[in-house]
Amino acid sequence: MKIKRIHLLILLYAAITLIITNSIIAEEKQKTEKKNNPAEYTIAAYFWPAYHDAPRWRDFFRGREGEWEIIRNAKPKFEGHSQPHIPMWGYEMEDDPLVMEKKIETAVEHKVNCFIFDWYWYDNKPFLEETINQGFLKAKNNSKIKFYLMWANHDAKTVWDIERSHERKVIWPGSVDMKIFKTIVERVIRQYMKHPSYYKIDGKPVFSIYETKNLIEGLGGISQTRKALDYFREEVKKAGFPGLHLQGILWARIPKSGSHKKKKGGTQANTVRDLGYDSLTLYQYVHQARPVDDYIQWCDKVIVKRQKWDREFSVPFFPHVSIGWDNNPRFKALRRCVKKNVNPKNFKKYLLKAKEYADEHPGQPKLITINSWNEWGEGSYLEPDKRFGLGYLEAVKDVFSGK
Repeated sequence: MKIKRIHLLILLYAAITLIITNSIIAEEKQKTEKKNNPAEYTIAAYFWPAYHDAPRWRDFFRGREGEWEIIRNAKPKFEGHSQPHIPMWGYEMEDDPLVMEKKIETAVEHKVNCFIFDWYWYDNKPFLEETINQGFLKAKNNSKIKFYLMWANHDAKTVWDIERSHERKVIWPGSVDMKIFKTIVERVIRQYMKHPSYYKIDGKPVFSIYETKNLIEGLGGISQTRKALDYFREEVKKAGFPGLHLQGILWARIPKSGSHKKKKGGTQANTVRDLGYDSLTLYQYVHQARPVDDYIQWCDKVIVKRQKWDREFSVPFFPHVSIGWDNNPRFKALRRCVKKNVNPKNFKKYLLKAKEYADEHPGQPKLITINSWNEWGEGSYLEPDKRFGLGYLEAVKDVFSGK
């Protein structure tokens, strides 16, 4: 009888152990599947809308192909300098919906499922909107990809004209007053946020702001800027959304400030909190580390800061990866650039680190930003070229395909 009891206890213990083990295995498998589920990640590439003709764009170029002009004419400035960068697809106009349809198909096929369009407003008029208005919004397949806007509210300078780029003179200021800000808000909500493909977090349209300093200066201070952003939020709610997700681009152009309650000890974190930003990300690694010869050293200088940002800021930081930096096509004189180890293999290494960071922050959306889809003039683009073909896009696909 005693032996039977022992046998029963052993069987019971074995059964419980098996149940617990299977439960742990199932849970770990679920975690792994969730972690590797490509649908979970939003891979958002910045889109520079420069490769088409537009009336005000002609002030910067001799021909009528936009910034393709300087990409086509770029020359190497030192031995081994990788210039010019030659697009595999040729010098296509991005305000053509057929061209945009090909870009969308290629992006989605390679797990890039969101475009962040650089969006401009100068002299109380839109600038370079043709790419998104005529190209993207008229593309028949734009339902396949999400998009949102980054208001590139920096000053427009002569840097876009290679004959005057060394002057760096301001042509149009990027700051706006409240009256113009209201015009922008109305246009952005009506023309873009209501589009079914506009990217949202928790149902809230995402709107990114490049230069916080210009925003504050134009609106008259931090408290006035907060009121303007609150107005923006209310207008978005009136349009039928639960709210607005404001994203700041983290770099030196977020000024340090004291909080409203305590005027001493100015920090960027105070400014982010006082303006009510909902998240932060980067636009380009060059904003966080001066370019050095080696891509790996350059990237490492930036990503080591992520832990500091996690401690410093009270809002989510979305990881970012830049492909490179070489803006020599825009200048006659040699500019500092990243020269060595700039290739898809090393880019993939930092994509994996960005994915790891996203996985380690389960309480926030897995949004990863990339510079960029097409910054040919800065040597940082996913689009295929004659040197690497689809290599950079294949790197994205490898990392986020669940392999």
